[in-house]
Amino acid sequence: RRRSQLLAVHPTPTKMSKLLLALALTPAAAFVGPAAASKATSLASEPESRYDFKEGFCLDLPGALEPMGQWDPAGFTADASPNDIRRFREAETQHGRVAMLAVLGFLVAESYHPLFEDVTGPAIDHLTQVRKEYPAFFEIGALAIGGLEVNRALVGWAFPDTREKAGVLNEDYYPGDVGFDPLGLKPTDKAEFDEMATKELQNGRLAML
Repeated sequence: RRRSQLLAVHPTPTKMSKLLLALALTPAAAFVGPAAASKATSLASEPESRYDFKEGFCLDLPGALEPMGQWDPAGFTADASPNDIRRFREAETQHGRVAMLAVLGFLVAESYHPLFEDVTGPAIDHLTQVRKEYPAFFEIGALAIGGLEVNRALVGWAFPDTREKAGVLNEDYYPGDVGFDPLGLKPTDKAEFDEMATKELQNGRLAML
């Protein structure tokens, strides 16, 4: 029943041209406010948790905005399991965050490099310069990134003590929520949380493009 509610589109040459047009229009959605909640009523006795994954499109996870709406032209979610959909969202969120940092680095570092004053010129050449002048930086960076990834695996993934649990996310893990919120910006209200998550996803998608 859930599959019948998901998009199942198989690209053809005509549909592929529409897909390319949609890709060109996607960045504009990053600046559009999230749509109003579709539910008119909710249970007042117990607030809805963001960990209650539904059976709708992409488990009703936030991130769909007009004009694209429930956008899955290649049908990635058509036959995907709930765990696969959550893994897709995990990957999209994490890569979007890296892309946003990369865009910020490109914009800032060409005029002022906060770490290395003698690294200058086009930002695309900065890694080459850093590798040449400060070779230990990459080893230290690799250890730091490795530590972050190990923490993400411990927080989000079930321990693979059996073959069936390989690649399975914990039931109480929300994709992308590794517990890092030093400024306390994460809302406790589900509607506000979904709005913030949608903004992060849209800007991350724009940064990846």
